[in-house]
Amino acid sequence: MNTAPQSLRRHIAIFGRRNVGKSSLLNAITGQHVAIVSPEAGTTTDPVNRAMEILPLGPCMLIDTAGFDDEGSVGELRNERTHKVLDQADMALLVMDQVQDLSFEKKWLNDLRRLEIPTVAVLNKVDAIGDVENAVEQIKSTLGIEPVAVSAKNHEGIDKLLEALVHAAGDDEETSLTAGLAKPGDTVLLVMPQDPQAPKGRLILPQVQTIRDLLDKRCIITCCGVDTLEKSFEALSEPPALIITDSQVFAQVYVKKPEGSLLTSFSVLMAGQKGNMEVLIEGAKAIDLLTPQSRVLIAEACTHAPMSEDIGRKKIPRMIRKRFGETIAFDIHAGKDYPTDLKKYDLIVHCGACMFNRRLMLSRIVRAQEQGVPITNYGLAIAHLQGILDKVSLP
Repeated sequence: MNTAPQSLRRHIAIFGRRNVGKSSLLNAITGQHVAIVSPEAGTTTDPVNRAMEILPLGPCMLIDTAGFDDEGSVGELRNERTHKVLDQADMALLVMDQVQDLSFEKKWLNDLRRLEIPTVAVLNKVDAIGDVENAVEQIKSTLGIEPVAVSAKNHEGIDKLLEALVHAAGDDEETSLTAGLAKPGDTVLLVMPQDPQAPKGRLILPQVQTIRDLLDKRCIITCCGVDTLEKSFEALSEPPALIITDSQVFAQVYVKKPEGSLLTSFSVLMAGQKGNMEVLIEGAKAIDLLTPQSRVLIAEACTHAPMSEDIGRKKIPRMIRKRFGETIAFDIHAGKDYPTDLKKYDLIVHCGACMFNRRLMLSRIVRAQEQGVPITNYGLAIAHLQGILDKVSLP
């Protein structure tokens, strides 16, 4: 579980005021001294991530945040970073250590509910609270949520807290990457050109995840490059039920594929699992509305040294400029660097988001919708630009 990709982990964010024991709670849950603990308020300045397994939830990412009641100019910056964690939180722990004014907690709980983030309230430091039952009742009556009483210091109530997390999570596992496209026993051909962007000696994450998904389905998997595509067809006793290709060679594979084989791409599969397919398809069609004066945002989930023929920084802009003119402007944002104001853009083209959990990708899609900006992803954009989007099979 320690090697599970961050994008496949359930992200559990810990929110609360300064010095309520968020970092102590993180340490108690993990059973390790992960976060710095101090009686001085404001010790945690930036989000702290810790990967662990919580059975039966599976691999999780716990995120400790700065107190949301921080003050001053630096405090405002910390509050902004804490608020950004909402974009990636699959679940939340709302931590309190006493019952006084709960205005901050009420505001945050409203945000969590608005974003439909399952939340567990926690009353910490019960070892120092005189009347715990009364404190629990006050929180319940004020916030409408019953807290789990714990002492992170003494590890009291941690088991009950983990049980509450499991209950709140419910059954929300991500759907299969190839949902609706492949079934047990199907032969699936993966077309995986190893260009300069591919890490030496390794496969890129979407390819690895797709292979694992197909293995779990008991599919028969064949892999090839574009140059061995025809020989791969000849080696198979019958046409593959499904062909999954790198989006960059969509057109090359499409003209050679057998008539009965479904065709999709790794990026399109990611769009189905990580995002909102309906919105992303409409975003791809919005490419037709671009003009020579348009500005396009290219958003990448990972940060890497760009190669000479980078798909997001070079190939997609070149395809769009070929159709609409060289004056179209492109901005590149990588990793967690994503603009708050999107209104200056006519289109957002996002990568497959294999490095993000689904919550973070959906939050970007929602933000684009709220500001009226079409958003799509690499695979869907390329398929539309090459005139084969309606020929691509969608999960």
